Formats: sequence, structure tokens, C-alpha cells
Amino acid sequence: MTGQILARFTKPLGDFCLDVDLSLPHRGVTAIFGHSGSGKTTLLRCIAGLERTEGSLSVNGEVWQDANRFLPTHRRPLGYVFQEASLFPHLSVLGNLNYGRKRTQQEHRVGLEQAVDLLGIGHLMDRKPDKLSGGERQRVAIARALAVSPRLLLMDEPLAALDLARKQEILPYLERLHEHLDIPVLYVSHSPDEVARLADHLVVMESGRTVAQGPLGEILARLDLPIHLGEDAGVVLEATVAELDPTWHLARLNFPGGSLWTRDSGLTPGHSVRVRVLARDVSLALQHYEHTSIQNVLPAVVEAMAPDDHPGLTLVRLKVGGSVLLARLTQRSAFTLDIQPGHSIFAQVKSVALLE
Repeated sequence: MTGQILARFTKPLGDFCLDVDLSLPHRGVTAIFGHSGSGKTTLLRCIAGLERTEGSLSVNGEVWQDANRFLPTHRRPLGYVFQEASLFPHLSVLGNLNYGRKRTQQEHRVGLEQAVDLLGIGHLMDRKPDKLSGGERQRVAIARALAVSPRLLLMDEPLAALDLARKQEILPYLERLHEHLDIPVLYVSHSPDEVARLADHLVVMESGRTVAQGPLGEILARLDLPIHLGEDAGVVLEATVAELDPTWHLARLNFPGGSLWTRDSGLTPGHSVRVRVLARDVSLALQHYEHTSIQNVLPAVVEAMAPDDHPGLTLVRLKVGGSVLLARLTQRSAFTLDIQPGHSIFAQVKSVALLE
């Protein structure tokens, strides 16, 4: 089947066994999410051919591995970005990039100038790696991975070795790659923040197996999965800047089913944005109260309920027009309000995280 990444691997590793069967879109960013030891990196290494295992792999109709064929890593048209940049210390930034280009005989899908521009490293060309910050080294490592003209880009927790400031520095560059390049990315992470900001498709792993896979919004809204996210349970909404309120420095964001007010971050009307709403920031009410500090009040219908990871809490899935929200309540609140599937209710959104 063309237009997809199809992977099926079985690999015993002592007490741990990788056993996955994936059908992934051949565009956008697929996040492979799970806690440490869930098999994320092992899966990526199998896709790269760094781990020999039983199974099959095809990328856009091209077979890289099956019962009769195993392409070694150097023959798989992919780029790999590790947690550590691992640049050649004796080469300049330009030398590191040219090394990647020299090792490929394939048509250059990404021009060197384009990669340099997208990652903002043009002023670093003559520097050696020891003269770069952690964020700069990782941006160079990504550019080097792109220099091999990959048909698939693998990123193994590329921000894990960076502090918070460096992570915030590099995330906008990753978003630019997502926006401007037509190369599918498999992005390993255990950070819900990174997943919410970057991913289009989500694979959730646990103990070497895939717990779920599908579009980001659909998977995040499932009630049987937030237990793995704990306090980070919530949804991501695709929205558009509809209105600015210069008096109070606010922006109104329209999404399928309603709108939300958030702080004005300088975006212009018509700009597409991604917003994250955590379940802990959504409360429920039987009436629309006007005299309250919460300005985002949305009519909703209760779709489903499920126990949370604490016996005193419950998760509620809400339908808001064409979108879904999650709310985390105490069991007592749910009982007092008599919240039941099918009931109409008002969702009060206390906080909205804008993911540009």
C-alpha cells in the first residue's frame, strides 16, 4: 500500500518483547509516546535497521524489510537525530553538513540553503561544535540529518538533553520544519507538551506494545488513555484567531463548536493556531453563571465518564459542537451535580494554553 508507513516487528529482549503493528500516515509528524522502558527507542532503531528483528517495513510502497529482504541502515533513505547531537568535533558546522550530503547518492529533497534557513544556523557555518550552545548543536544535527535527503526523518527525544530554555528555543524551529517540509517524521517523546505542540498522529506505547494509534485529537480524547498522562490529560484543538481585544490584550479563538478567549500573543486575525485544554482546567456547571471570573463558558453534552487514576476523581468526556473536551472532577461533584451521559451541561474553561 502506497502513502503509508507499514511496520510489523517482533523482537524478544529478555523479559521485554517488542511486538508492534503500525500503519502510519506518510506525511506530518507521528509522535511515539510512552514512559521510559515502553519500547519507543527500540522501535525507532528497528525502523532504522539498527536492530535486527523479525518483521516487515515498507515506506510509501517501498519495502525496506520483509521475510526475504533486509536493507542495512546505510541503504535506508532516512535521517536519524539522537538525544545527543554527536557532531564531528574536528569539523565546522558547514563541514558536518557537507559530510551528510556527500554520503548520499539520492536526489536532494531538501536544499542545504533551505535546511540552514529553516533551522536558523546560517551564522554558525564556520564554528566548531564546542563553540555552540546545546540548542545550536541540536539544530545543526537536525540539518545534517536532512542533508542526507531522507524519505523518513527519525527523531529520538531530540530535546531530552536540553534545559527548559533551550527546549523553548528549538521548538519553533521544529514547527517550521513541520510546516515547510514534506518529509514524514517519527518523533519519540515522553513529554506531553512536545506531543501536543508538534504531533499530527500519535502512537502510545506500553511494555513494548502499542496501546493506541491514530490522529492526535482522537487519541488524546479517549477516556481509557488519560491515565497514562496523569495531570497532563487533556485535548488539543485546531483553532483560528477570530478577534482581538486591544483594551484587555485578549484574543478570541474559534474552533469547531465554539470559541475561547486567551491572552493576545501578537497573532493576527485569520492565523491558524493550536490550543491545549487540560482536563484539570475544565469545571462543569448546570447553569450558565454570568458573575464569575471564568469567561470561557461553553454549552456541552456529556458523552462518557470513566474512573481516573485516583479513586476520588472521575474523567468526563464532553461534546462541544464538533469538538471534544475532557474535564476532571471529584466523584462527589459528579454525584452532587448528577452528571450522566447524555445530559446537557456547561463547561467552564479556566485556562487555555496557546501552542503556536
